[in-house]
Amino acid sequence: MGKLVIDFKGVDICQKDLQVLNGVDFSMSKGQFMYLIGRVGSGKSSLIKTITGEIPIHRGNATVLDFSLNGLKSRDIPSLRRKVGVVFQDFQLLTDRSVYDNLAFVLKATGWINRDEIRARIEEVLSMVGLSGKNDAMPYRLSGGEQQRVAIARAMLNDPDIILADEPTGNLDPDTSANIMSIIHGLSQTFGITVLMATHNYNILRSFPSEILKCEDGRLMKTVMPSEEDLKNKLIKFGLSRGYEYELVYQTVMKMYGPQF
Repeated sequence: MGKLVIDFKGVDICQKDLQVLNGVDFSMSKGQFMYLIGRVGSGKSSLIKTITGEIPIHRGNATVLDFSLNGLKSRDIPSLRRKVGVVFQDFQLLTDRSVYDNLAFVLKATGWINRDEIRARIEEVLSMVGLSGKNDAMPYRLSGGEQQRVAIARAMLNDPDIILADEPTGNLDPDTSANIMSIIHGLSQTFGITVLMATHNYNILRSFPSEILKCEDGRLMKTVMPSEEDLKNKLIKFGLSRGYEYELVYQTVMKMYGPQF
């Protein structure tokens, strides 16, 4: 295992007065890719916010890069976040500014001054995500996949050591999701960036296999990808629990997994 860039030991994570996760123990090394799964409200986003310093920790010990999260001072948070890129499900682009201006805004806010260096860096990250020539495009004229590529480029601007992707394919169709996943997965393989990605998409877990963390019942644990048979049974059980007719549920699952089911 290489150098640890995230290291949590016995950490309790709280949202206001509510404890969301307790006794969190996990670590990630440079260039490692891991998935984070769990139901809505299980603590995935809270864990990501803890890594970025948005949620303070009150019990346990945690280190991200060279920053101790125990008593992390407000003045140190911007330095931490320059080394941790975040990709959101809903893109969070400034809709009244061009792609170039969206990215330039981030660079200027993080201390970049030289115009030539800003332009060169923007062109570099746009090329990395396959959007060369889109500098002047407005976000609302881009497809969902293209907007997410801009969001990934934005996360890459300050050459981060860590990328946290919070449901980055949640608003995208399957083909576009696969393209976005190729980019995100490649960040760890090609550039040695540590990537933690929250997702509900089991097709992605099958297509791009990697280690999996699961938030469940207030705990964070390692898990494995369930078999297709387990997934089929869970889907049928879920559909029936919602009052759908068995035939409808069966046909839906068969379309997803093929006639061999």
